[in-house]
Amino acid sequence: MSKAFTREQDDEHDDELPAEQRLPAATKNYITPAGWHRLREELNQLVKHERPHMTQVVNWAASNGDRSENGDYLYGKRRLREIDRRIRFLTKRLEIAEVVDPELREATDQVFFSATVLIQRGDGKEQLLRIVGVDEIDLARGHISWISPIARTLIKAREGDTVFFRGPDGEEEIEILEVRYERIA
Repeated sequence: MSKAFTREQDDEHDDELPAEQRLPAATKNYITPAGWHRLREELNQLVKHERPHMTQVVNWAASNGDRSENGDYLYGKRRLREIDRRIRFLTKRLEIAEVVDPELREATDQVFFSATVLIQRGDGKEQLLRIVGVDEIDLARGHISWISPIARTLIKAREGDTVFFRGPDGEEEIEILEVRYERIA
């Protein structure tokens, strides 16, 4: 069979994402302005810089002769597929993105997307969480996805409420100390 009609292994799982980055069916891709900007910058970097550079490398490597044992050519083609896959992903994500600016939100003490929430965990420790889009997750900075289990527990609760979160270690009581809507960087 001709290689032109076979699918390469690297393309097999084109649209597979980690569970925390998958959007539930029929939901919007909520994202903060900073998150949208980061995705747009990454797309621009790939389209305007990385892809043209890698195309030049592949063309140069192809001009060197035998492609079957040419490491630069083989690596370059693989890297081009990765770049193209990421470009497709970012383009789709940006097309369906619904930007929600927390600074434009009316004042409320209720937790919704883009809220900055100060909570007190069951062990007495305080934690600051920011509810962001699935493409903005950064646990080290307290940025959690709006579809994460803890965010789903917090959404629609109000400042002063106590909610019960069922996590991997069992049920935990969480008190919402403060809810605010501010710029998320």
